[in-house]
Amino acid sequence: MKTICRILSIALILGLVSFKGFSQDYNTAIGLRGGWHYGLTVKHFVNSTDALEGLLVTGWGGFELTVLYERHATAFGIDKLNWYYGAGGHIGVWDRGPWFNEDKRETHTVVGVDGILGLEYNIGDIPFNISVDWKPELNFVGYSGFWGGDGALSIRYTF
Repeated sequence: MKTICRILSIALILGLVSFKGFSQDYNTAIGLRGGWHYGLTVKHFVNSTDALEGLLVTGWGGFELTVLYERHATAFGIDKLNWYYGAGGHIGVWDRGPWFNEDKRETHTVVGVDGILGLEYNIGDIPFNISVDWKPELNFVGYSGFWGGDGALSIRYTF
């Protein structure tokens, strides 16, 4: 847990230093998210560097709704390649999963906080982008604990 906090702290510091002159290539994007959990993703920029992203994902016999606030910057000095980080929260309902007793089917509500660290590429000639991210979660309600294995590949239509 300390290592994850250190990595996120370094990303935050680097991000705050590197945001000069950044401007996103789109205002809103909607698409599919595939990974451990899969579903829909909608991202909307509120200014030139910051975006809100909503995720509606399914898995383990239930669903989860996540809202994230993200900060974006150009990655490695490459045009149309951006990295981003952020935080938010989630609420979900599951009826099975790696922490549940499979012999006893129960519905569990989970509520918690999320972090996100990702990289996205905006395809120049067509209105699509592709991103890969890591989204750790910490649940406070339901299954209380840290889940660090949520990563995904997303493809979005941009407009």
